[in-house]
Amino acid sequence: MTEPDNTRRPAPRHDGGTIALPWPTAALAPGLWLVGTFLEDLAPKGTRRSGMRPGHFDLGFVLAGMTVACLVGRRPGGRDLPVVDPGPLYRLAKATRAALYVLSPIMVGLGIANAFVRGVSLGPISLPQVRDPGWRRSPTHSHRLTANVLLALALFQAVAALVHHYLRHDAVLRRMLPRGS
Repeated sequence: MTEPDNTRRPAPRHDGGTIALPWPTAALAPGLWLVGTFLEDLAPKGTRRSGMRPGHFDLGFVLAGMTVACLVGRRPGGRDLPVVDPGPLYRLAKATRAALYVLSPIMVGLGIANAFVRGVSLGPISLPQVRDPGWRRSPTHSHRLTANVLLALALFQAVAALVHHYLRHDAVLRRMLPRGS
């Protein structure tokens, strides 16, 4: 009769691309949200504010590229890890993740529409401006609303990961951390 194997096996992990892309996105997105939300309050009209808005758009286009890379990296048929808890919390986590994947490109698309409505410059490239002033409000408002919902979902997901790690003591968060963390 053999004794049970009580040695601890490492938790299955996501692949490198799945781990690497969300972390810089998670770092960049809240910064963009802060600047976009409080731009009017951060600097009085003048040079500093005019420098902040193009920076927001430049970094927004970087975030757009990262969003596309994340979505391509999570295409159907990718690596699925075993479910830690198949109950209602799993379904909630799956729905939250799906909402993030659906709303992210919508928010990015609205930001790009907003850039064209404003006719911003991205370094040496100037985007053509849609001159209809009535069009400006809609993408700006929708972009802001979508960004607020995305930030709330991302915070919910982050808190849930911390609950898994510190209260439930399972491997959910460790599966997304880089090796050696």
